[in-house]
Amino acid sequence: MILETLKPQIETIVENSQKTINERLLNICELLEENISYYNWVGFYFRNGDKEELKLGPYVGAPTDHTIIPFGKGICGQVAVSNQNFIVPDVSAQDNYIACSITVKAEIVIPIFVNGKNIGQIDIDSNTPDPFTKADEDFLEYVCEQVASILT
Repeated sequence: MILETLKPQIETIVENSQKTINERLLNICELLEENISYYNWVGFYFRNGDKEELKLGPYVGAPTDHTIIPFGKGICGQVAVSNQNFIVPDVSAQDNYIACSITVKAEIVIPIFVNGKNIGQIDIDSNTPDPFTKADEDFLEYVCEQVASILT
């Protein structure tokens, strides 16, 4: 499975202290978007200081106007509150969905925890209906654990 083969590359990116954290996060986004056909937009959102909102970090994919997302709004904002993974097989079936593009059919958001605190998340949009599996969820949890190790 392609996801398993990407793990060593994620580790190499994370361990590259010659690059800034944001450069490494962008490299992770690029790796995922380039290697997984149904990952069409890959980005990170992080808690914006003490505010109850998320701020867009490094990402790849179509530009988005959603650089700030209030807690509770959209899929990302809901994950910021629930601290739970959120897989959306069909975004059109979600009442509390913030559309970034009309081409997006599905979304997965996995929180990033540092010292037990939800400090951000990885957000992936797909133009393919219902593409995300348990393998994606497990892999992205691994990615978030690796990212957390450089955010402490």
